[in-house]
Formats: sequence, C-alpha cells, structure tokens
Amino acid sequence: MTSLDKPTEDTTADAGHDSRAVTEAALFEAFGGMRGMIETVLPGLLFVTIYTINKNLHMSALAALAVSVVLVVVRLATRDTVKHAFSGVFGVAFGVVFAMMTGNAKDFYLPGMIYTLGLALAYIITTLCGVPLIGLILGPVFKENLSWRTRNPGRKKAYSKASYAWGLILLAKCAILFPLYWWADTTQLGWVLVALKIPPFLLAVWLTWVFLAKAPAPIDVFAEMEAAEAAERAEEERRAGTAPETGETTTGGRHRRDV
Repeated sequence: MTSLDKPTEDTTADAGHDSRAVTEAALFEAFGGMRGMIETVLPGLLFVTIYTINKNLHMSALAALAVSVVLVVVRLATRDTVKHAFSGVFGVAFGVVFAMMTGNAKDFYLPGMIYTLGLALAYIITTLCGVPLIGLILGPVFKENLSWRTRNPGRKKAYSKASYAWGLILLAKCAILFPLYWWADTTQLGWVLVALKIPPFLLAVWLTWVFLAKAPAPIDVFAEMEAAEAAERAEEERRAGTAPETGETTTGGRHRRDV
C-alpha cells in the first residue's frame, strides 16, 4: 500500500460513516425519535393505569385524551413539528369516542389495532405493487422523492426489504393483540399493548437502517433541479451577452484574438 492509498481508504470509510449517520438522523426525523415514542406510549399508558386502579372508563379515557392535547400544546409552544402529536390526538380521540359509544373499555384500543393491521397490509401490498410504502415515506426526507423507483434500483430493493419487515412485524403484533381483544380483559390487553408499543417499532426502524445503510446513496433531486436552474440561467446570460469575455474582439467585421 502506498502513502497515497491510505487517505483514499480513510476518505471512503468517512463517507460510509457519514452516510450511515445521515440515514440514522433521517429515520429519527421521519419517525419522531425519542420524543415521538413517548408521545405514542403515554396516552395508552395513562388510560390503562387509571383503569386498572378504579375501573372508571370515562375518567381513564378523558385523562388519555387530555394528555394527548397537552402534548400538542407543548409542541406548538416550542414551535416544534406537531405531526406525531396530532396523529396521537386523533388516535386517542377515535378510541375515546368508540369506547364511549359501546361502553366497552377494550374498544378504546380497537381503532388503533385496526389502524395497525391496515398499515401492515399497506406495507406489504405497496411493496408487491412495486412502490414500497417506506420509500414513499422516506423519499422526501432523503431529498430523493421517487427517483429510487427508476434511477436507483439498489435503493428500491432496500426500501422493499424494509417495507416487508415493517409489514411482517406489524402483522405479528396484530396476531398477538386481536386474540387478546376477544379473550383477555381490558387491563390485560392494555398492558400487553403498552409493552408492544416500543420494541416492535425499534426493531422495524433498526432493520430499515440496516437495509438503507447498505444501499446506494440517495439521488438528491432537489440539488439536481437547482443545478439545472443555475445552468439555464448561465445559458440565458451567455446568450444575452453577459457571459465573461473570451479574449476575442471584433474590429471592422473581422475577429481578432488578443495574444
């Protein structure tokens, strides 16, 4: 190995490390990070805790809804993104309405369980159709939009693997929860559901990171558009005669190059 080889290898290693770091940061941004996980778990945890203590459906449901609203208010006050908190509010609100209508406390969890099943099927079906859902979610985050579909087959393959992983993990979660919905009581279902909030999610995110870290780098379509616009402006300036002089002048209809 020559003295010139080692810096090249170091540069390649640094580039690979940077790519993995960017992938990790993008995944945390897309899925809400630690704060998003807390916002996902807290309402359900509060509901099952209160219900376990006093078996009061109304108090448990309203407490869960109240804490969801507080989380949104905190996000707004800190001028942070509210999409994860808002999704939590809507999910809890559906659960509260459903449970209040039926009078069955277990129905607080049913809308979320149905959503999980639908999401699992969406991951698998979209992948079978050649448009893996995880790619649609992460494409804008990586500034590649849908370029991976036709221009980056290695990345499309990684998105397909990740989408299958998400779908199968969520289906496994549903295979545990739906039998409990029929056979277990509210507190048993609630505690199992709380316990299954974070581990499957972390497993799916980790597998996504593994697949994408080994995939080709994303194509930054935004940078391409900016470069194309810059080239177009330069061409317009050249045609208008505002491009830098080339060292040629015109005298008497003849071109003379300065030497």
